[in-house]
Amino acid sequence: MIFIETAYAQTNSEVAVNTNAFHAILSASPVVQLTLLILIGLSVLSWSIFFKKKKQISDQLSANRAFLKYFWKAKSLDEVYREIKTYKDSGAAQLFREGYEELQRLADQGVPKDGDAQPMKLSGIDNIERVLRVSVDTEIAKLEKGLTWLATTGSTGPFIGLFGTVWGIMGAFQKIGLTGAASLAVVAPGISEALIATAIGLAAAIPAVVAYNLFINDIKKIELDLSTYSTDLTNVMKRNWFSD
Repeated sequence: MIFIETAYAQTNSEVAVNTNAFHAILSASPVVQLTLLILIGLSVLSWSIFFKKKKQISDQLSANRAFLKYFWKAKSLDEVYREIKTYKDSGAAQLFREGYEELQRLADQGVPKDGDAQPMKLSGIDNIERVLRVSVDTEIAKLEKGLTWLATTGSTGPFIGLFGTVWGIMGAFQKIGLTGAASLAVVAPGISEALIATAIGLAAAIPAVVAYNLFINDIKKIELDLSTYSTDLTNVMKRNWFSD
């Protein structure tokens, strides 16, 4: 009787050891291991994008605030343009540079050969508005770069994990069919690897979805700020350099 209890305890201990997460991953089928590898790769990629994008957006917000504060205190657009390189991380500064350079091109076209300056026509403001719209779109595209991977991970991660879960459960049922027994020792490895696939799928998807939503919200704020500044800059140029 003592021998039976000892053997039973050893069996239970062995099953417990063989169903831990690390052993379940190592003993999983190649399909499940490939699934886990894909999920881990997506998770690592998502976290790297998260830290990179977090810094990029944070730098953009702080640089925009600093530039706009300087812009409204500056005495002239020429002064702002001379200091534009100081605000290389600011999307608003890039808008100003594009708009100012387009303004200079229009001014050069409006100067006749005899050197007498002539007022620019109001229609020329359309060129500046178009340049500023393109500049806003370009800056937003830079901020959105990489977010597709976060969205992809968030939407496909649970389903990839579910695939590994289904495959692991299928393996457990196949073992039952081969052995003719439905004991814990038979089904535990397959169930364990199945649940691990689900857990890793969720662990990869949830942070990606949260990060994606946070970044999209921040980017919308930046886009609104850039669009507002674009309108303000156009009005400043319109009042000072264009005539009907």
